[in-house]
Amino acid sequence: MTDRIVQVCFVCLGNICRSPTAEGVMQRLLDDSGLGDKIRVDSAGTAAYHVGERSDKRSREAARPRGIALDSRGRQFQTEDFERFDYVLAMDESNLMDLKALKGATDHSGHLGLLRAFDAIAPPGAEVPDPYYGGDSGFEDVLDLCEAACRGLLERIREDFELP
Repeated sequence: MTDRIVQVCFVCLGNICRSPTAEGVMQRLLDDSGLGDKIRVDSAGTAAYHVGERSDKRSREAARPRGIALDSRGRQFQTEDFERFDYVLAMDESNLMDLKALKGATDHSGHLGLLRAFDAIAPPGAEVPDPYYGGDSGFEDVLDLCEAACRGLLERIREDFELP
């Protein structure tokens, strides 16, 4: 078992819908499992559109009845973040490509990939769709997808770092 804290960052475009939802879902799973002192979560966007803003109101309203708090503020992912995070998880292929370009020749040895790769029933390359321009049901769908993927992610982290 490792004594160090495992660091996870969820990344979408603006950091107001999908990535803060994944962060909130994962935090809830960590709180429920008692692993909040072993694993830390964060979220960021590849763009700076919403730096400092709260997550989208529709995301917060969809999460609240599930007991999930979306308290983070929007921030942009920086090259230096690769030094800090063991897992950098993009919501879609476009943001993953942006992260790969930003990573460049850094020494990041952690996992860089799509969040839904941790969902056992998701097809290869599955993405978390952006609900921003759609109806309220899109925010519920994002929560469902994030919950399934974050459960798988938590199991992987437990295995990788020999956590209970």
